[in-house]
Amino acid sequence: MTRRHISSGSAFEEELGYSRAVVDGDFIFVSGTTGYDYASMTIAPDVVAQCEQAFRNIAAALQQAGAGMDDVVRATFILPNRADWPPCRPVVKKWLGGARPAATMLVAGLQSPDMLIEVEVTARFHPIRQES
Repeated sequence: MTRRHISSGSAFEEELGYSRAVVDGDFIFVSGTTGYDYASMTIAPDVVAQCEQAFRNIAAALQQAGAGMDDVVRATFILPNRADWPPCRPVVKKWLGGARPAATMLVAGLQSPDMLIEVEVTARFHPIRQES
């Protein structure tokens, strides 16, 4: 299988020279994804809304790749403020509770002070589901 690039149409991808996701073999690597609504290039002011939007962005990239949230095997969460993590937990469970991937949460600065969470995932195609 050849490498395939997935784009969300985000201005960030064009500006910085990266892809929202890369499909390589059985794996889909989704870039760190923030809470920007790429259609309007706006970002909500609160972390829970940003977390929801980040997962909507990730789900859209996975769908373009032919996979879904239940295919996620690894997740990394990056937040500038540790206190913002507990309010995000129900959102994470909503989106990843079925997949139950291996996961890590880090506290680190993000590209812009408006960004309150960034989520990166890796998914793996499941051949049994693809045949149906």
